[in-house]
Amino acid sequence: MKLIKFTNKGIYCPQGKFYIDPWRPVDLAVITHGHADHARWGMKKYLCHHFTKPILYKRISEDIECQSVEYGEVINMNGVKVSFHPAGHIIGSAQIRLEYKGYVSVVSGDYKVQNDGLSTPFELVKCNEFVTESTFGLPIYNWLEVDDLNKRLQNWVLRNKENQKTSVFIGYSLGKAQRIMKAIEGIGKIHVHYSIGKLNEAFETVGIKLPEYEIPDFRESVKHVQDEIVIVPPALMDSNVIKKIPNAAIAICSGWMQVRGARRWRSADAGFAMSDHADWKGLLQAIKATEAEIVHVTHGQTEVFSKYLNEIGIQSDVVETLYGDDDEEEVEKKPLKIRSHEEFCRTDQCVREYQ
Repeated sequence: MKLIKFTNKGIYCPQGKFYIDPWRPVDLAVITHGHADHARWGMKKYLCHHFTKPILYKRISEDIECQSVEYGEVINMNGVKVSFHPAGHIIGSAQIRLEYKGYVSVVSGDYKVQNDGLSTPFELVKCNEFVTESTFGLPIYNWLEVDDLNKRLQNWVLRNKENQKTSVFIGYSLGKAQRIMKAIEGIGKIHVHYSIGKLNEAFETVGIKLPEYEIPDFRESVKHVQDEIVIVPPALMDSNVIKKIPNAAIAICSGWMQVRGARRWRSADAGFAMSDHADWKGLLQAIKATEAEIVHVTHGQTEVFSKYLNEIGIQSDVVETLYGDDDEEEVEKKPLKIRSHEEFCRTDQCVREYQ
């Protein structure tokens, strides 16, 4: 039974007549989470989790038609039972469970099994068919425990204070910035860029308490943030905003820091492997636990990860989508394509050494 189809508009459920995270305008879009590559402008109606609704209003428009539901709540859509289950990625992120005549498909969106203390923890959902991301689908990606990582961020800030430096963290406005705020809570005054402050309001409207913060006017002098903490989005790296911050020590917070180090971005002083995506072990843990008969691998290390799944006995194929690796990455427009494991192994891209 085919409960989902991969089309040039996105993932489509023919029986239910709706799309999941479509990248082109459709009548009904079921949204896994609020990042810009999964929740786009132009849909006639949106369906999402309660916590995602204020994010869509902030990022798309207050005028959109949007219905929201609680985790585990079942909605019948043309005979298809649809429910949202925690994905652990960011606030309100959800795996979308579809059930029709006893067959279950789960579209996971982006997810992580590590509990960051801010997002609703990942929930295992058994299914016949599973759509997984593979952003960090290589064995080299293994995250530190959250407490250990937070301690490293705190120690970095304290060292900067001793050296009269301003700690500047670079992190995505939705999800990453709020994790940084929680990680360094209580060890210094926090200043955030207004784009982060705007999304902080979405957290606060659903009752999630964040550390106290201020939004400085970066158009003016920001000398008053000396020896304190500033959080800005990646788009401002090497910008005049950064240059106005006195004695800045800059840290990149990204899963890519696991292997690329602080020098991936010019002028960075430190790099912390903080990610809202599952690492290698987390991906395998989640996929095996679903007991899915077929796994579709999307955005990220798709070919290598799908190849590995097939070799350990989990049937898998590669699905090319327009989803990006992070919410603020430019989404490249390319045709949709599905490749089986056998088709992939006949291409020059086949990576034979991945362990």
